[in-house]
Amino acid sequence: MSRNIAYESLKNVNAPFEADYQQVFKDFLESGWYILGTQVNAFEKEFAAYCGTKHCIGVASGLDAIILPLAAFDFPKDSEVLVPSNTYIASILGIINAGYKPVLVEPDIITYNIDPTKIKASITNKTRAILVVHLYGKMCNMTAITNIAKEYNLKIVEDCAQAHGAIHQDKKAGNWSDAGAFSFYPTKNLGCLGDGGAITTNDDALADKLLYLRNYGSKVKYQNDYTGFNSRLDELQAAFLRRKLIRLDEINSHKRTLASLYQQGLSNTYIKPSIQEQNFDVFHIYNIRTPKRDALKQYLLENGIRTEIHYPIAPHQQNGYKHLFGNTAYPLSSEIHQTTLSLPISYCHSVEDIRYVVEKINAF
Repeated sequence: MSRNIAYESLKNVNAPFEADYQQVFKDFLESGWYILGTQVNAFEKEFAAYCGTKHCIGVASGLDAIILPLAAFDFPKDSEVLVPSNTYIASILGIINAGYKPVLVEPDIITYNIDPTKIKASITNKTRAILVVHLYGKMCNMTAITNIAKEYNLKIVEDCAQAHGAIHQDKKAGNWSDAGAFSFYPTKNLGCLGDGGAITTNDDALADKLLYLRNYGSKVKYQNDYTGFNSRLDELQAAFLRRKLIRLDEINSHKRTLASLYQQGLSNTYIKPSIQEQNFDVFHIYNIRTPKRDALKQYLLENGIRTEIHYPIAPHQQNGYKHLFGNTAYPLSSEIHQTTLSLPISYCHSVEDIRYVVEKINAF
């Protein structure tokens, strides 16, 4: 019998938190303090503790969480920042909006993360930082990358938008670098009910500067010490996030359970995610690869299963960005974008849902 399985239902994902959210909103409304209040302050402390970092600075979005630390480093304006060639466009846009040049580095075709063995070949005398992206909820090989950064005196920013709670070598995402950039977009494992982001860091001076930058370059009203931004985590969203953070490990555990059903049940004719012993993956996205991706996607839709493609167009082929990269080919990135398919793996999906998806994919 056919079922109707959404790729994601934000209504169903947030249903377990509804009573909490209603109380949160009531308390928020009655407080009369709606910007940078007690909820943001409390969430920053709690999320820093969760990530194992000294500081967390709430900002307006995941994109801003990339822009602000890069801007805070105050590199020369012709500086280059290395970034994986198969990332979501926000990673690249963050570098551009901070005033620097993105330089694409091909991924490891096994993990889909930036390939440490290709980083050194892309370093020039203008390279100042590496923006690593923990894609799909799998952390990069930060052991190797931090060693390269130390050798060449480069800053590291982690794009942790898909990796809340992910671990590499017993240390969480956002705690391996100069700054970790998190998004709390509603579809994330730790998602709010709107836009939101945060920056984690162990650098006291950087944390202090970020507090200025997110608020017009000011910490004292009407006194502006830096050229800043208007990028503050919303007080209400922080309150929502505090309630969901309590259950983030439960959310990640559920998604890992669903991922294991895919790993064990799907035919080996499909390329499934690679699992590394040193990594704890949180499966924001569970993707498979197949040259028959488009036909499989349509077949699943006809059987009541909705899927997504993360992402259909490679960054170097996007109309708004391809002028930045000339005629350089990025074959690994192109191959991933042409063959990847993201399967349902939400907090609201059941074991029975995933078994049905497995059955239909194997019957394709």
